[in-house]
Amino acid sequence: MNDIRPISDKYLPKNAAAAVHGNLIVYEVPAESIVTECERLCVDRKLPLKTITAFDERNSAGMFRIMYVFGLPGEGVYIAPFIRVGENFPSLTPLIHEASGYERKIHTFFGLQPKGHPDPRSLILHEENWPEGVFPLRKDFVWNERPDAVKGEFHFNELRGEGIYEIPVGPVHAGIIEPGHFRFSVAGEEILQLEPRLGYSHKGSEKLFEVLPLPDKLKLAERTSGDSSFSHALAFCLTMESLSGAAVSERDNFLRVICAELERLANHFGDIGAIMTDTGFNFGGANGGRLREGVLQLNERLSGSRFLRGVAAIGGMKMDINAAASQEMNDLLDAIRADFEEVIAIADDSSTLQNRLKSTGTLDKQVAQDHGVIGVAARAVGLAIDARKDSPYAAYDKLTFEIATEESGDVDARFRVRFKEVFSSIEIVKQALDKLPAEQKRKLEPAPALRKSSFAIGSVEGWRGEIVYLVATDAEGQISRVDVRDPSFLNWTVLGHAGRGNVVPDFPLINKSFNLSYSGHDL
Repeated sequence: MNDIRPISDKYLPKNAAAAVHGNLIVYEVPAESIVTECERLCVDRKLPLKTITAFDERNSAGMFRIMYVFGLPGEGVYIAPFIRVGENFPSLTPLIHEASGYERKIHTFFGLQPKGHPDPRSLILHEENWPEGVFPLRKDFVWNERPDAVKGEFHFNELRGEGIYEIPVGPVHAGIIEPGHFRFSVAGEEILQLEPRLGYSHKGSEKLFEVLPLPDKLKLAERTSGDSSFSHALAFCLTMESLSGAAVSERDNFLRVICAELERLANHFGDIGAIMTDTGFNFGGANGGRLREGVLQLNERLSGSRFLRGVAAIGGMKMDINAAASQEMNDLLDAIRADFEEVIAIADDSSTLQNRLKSTGTLDKQVAQDHGVIGVAARAVGLAIDARKDSPYAAYDKLTFEIATEESGDVDARFRVRFKEVFSSIEIVKQALDKLPAEQKRKLEPAPALRKSSFAIGSVEGWRGEIVYLVATDAEGQISRVDVRDPSFLNWTVLGHAGRGNVVPDFPLINKSFNLSYSGHDL
């Protein structure tokens, strides 16, 4: 970024001492002023909050740093006020509800107290089984030793009243899915309150990012949420390219688009089929699975991996597409589109299916905005949020497509956003194949040197929503911190709102219409 003055004049406080780190502008504010500053950016200027995270800088600065990252839609730039604190910090949550989960995570993993937070319970780590005073993301935490065992008791939020009873579901489920506990408070079959509890898939990812060698860091990113392997890997690669200055060829940028959209296609087909299965419409379920399998097999022929693992690389891509493969893909996509059109036409003709989808699991638009909902769930309430447009990466700025939206916010809206995106993804891939440059791919550097004492942001629109990686380096140019924000981290917070007022048998359908990642949340 050569000249930050237009952005500084428009968005930063007067006389802010800003430092530029690639596409990220960082500036310090006093801790007592951070609520006012974030209110100015988020409430007054309407900038989207991307992440809030902490850094243990006690060895170098004697304090912790907390950074608040906001995006500038259309600019491809991020601004991040930060504060330095000791053991507590002012909570944004009473003003900006979206900040709640971030602050609880900081409290859990760094031991910093968000003063004024209405619900500072532990997040991800189960506090009844975790020793007091042990904080995994502090630098003095010993990552490869098991903490002492603790036995305690967790208390869900209780709803009291005549005729109200609780239904516990999970954490182990009948299907082959990840573990998560759902506590229903019901009157008859109507859901009055639904509280999800996660953390059963916690695997210490952000701590492992600090200690693994660079090649294994990329593999770890791919495994943050297995069905989003390519998108997570790409977001991590974008941060590494920003920190190293590694150039990516135009051909590789188009290849990145193709892989990202194939990942989106496979998962949307799977979800569309699964939503129909949960209504008992087995024809739709079978065909959704069949179409998904076709895309996964295409992925394997192109890259050797059904989930596109081992494909993204720092500085480019480890795969290519020749003329014969390009023609095969074009023909296959035409066949898939025609096939899918027939499936959707039959689904739209089923009054039973439509009856189950419409007005079920409705998410209010204001609730979605308050919680910072992103991805399919946001677009289903009319919020045209999409990192491919807001902060274009790879070759998305060279392609034409519209953001798919609906307005009703129910299961049907989330269903229809998905199949609109199927058609859009097919067109994006076909455009990318047509525009794929003939230039030679660049040789990949195995271990690029990184900027010292710096930061970088990588943002990718995964098929669930925007994935954000924030990476910091130390004075030696080594990675000291990787913060990961999967879209499920935000979207899990509204599942209870969407479930309220529905009947218990509709919950599997509602849950599937969001299809959130347990692993991506638990990290």
